[in-house]
Amino acid sequence: MTVTTDNNDKICTMTIEGRIDSLTSAELSQAIAEQIPSCNKLILDLSGVNYVSSAGIRVIVAAHREMASKEGLVLRGLSSSVKTIISLTGFQKRLNIED
Repeated sequence: MTVTTDNNDKICTMTIEGRIDSLTSAELSQAIAEQIPSCNKLILDLSGVNYVSSAGIRVIVAAHREMASKEGLVLRGLSSSVKTIISLTGFQKRLNIED
């Protein structure tokens, strides 16, 4: 998994590529934690992600909770398989998902 970050006027975009699973979720969690203090809005571009495990879902939901007091978290560019995983968990109703 690779993560690149762009912070433009307190809108942080994190572009993630690869798998978000039990082996990479701690790395993603740390990267998000480092960005949250300087962001009013956090965008996770998941267009390069082909798989998200339950560990990855936990990281995304934790980021959603952290950003709730600000302008929020946006998930962007979900592949059909990642959309399916999020849908199966029921979180698609709580998360802000853009195409």
